[in-house]
Amino acid sequence: MRLLALLALPLLAQGEMVHGADAIFASAGIGIVWGVLRAPTEEQTLVVARVSNPKARFAYLRVDGVDPFTGTHTAVVEGAPLGAQADVRAPRAGFADFPRREFHLYATEADWRAQKPALTVYYLGVPDTTPEFTSEAALDAYLAGTRPRTR
Repeated sequence: MRLLALLALPLLAQGEMVHGADAIFASAGIGIVWGVLRAPTEEQTLVVARVSNPKARFAYLRVDGVDPFTGTHTAVVEGAPLGAQADVRAPRAGFADFPRREFHLYATEADWRAQKPALTVYYLGVPDTTPEFTSEAALDAYLAGTRPRTR
């Protein structure tokens, strides 16, 4: 029994893990809204996720791309202070090799340095409900006008 408790400790230290699923996500003081900025070529097309932190519950953000077959992680955002909001931009072509996205949210800088997220929101690719835009202005208007209701 003691061995099982010891094996579970690393899992408990990682905080809550939640499946984001849709292009608009809200939970526990955090919101994530997705949009796609279409470009003349697929290589230039960007996926943008706006992370809103209106209650300042989280201090740092890290975003990983994950290959679901090998479990290999690549940093999309190594770690950045998270104010009221942050935009995470990535080429859509990058989702081919690393389709899973994990948004790790940390309560403090110390937690980020120790890699102990309080919350991880993961997606199994770009959500199907993600709208596409042909101009930066239209994308920004959508992201600014879409306010997930956080708890």
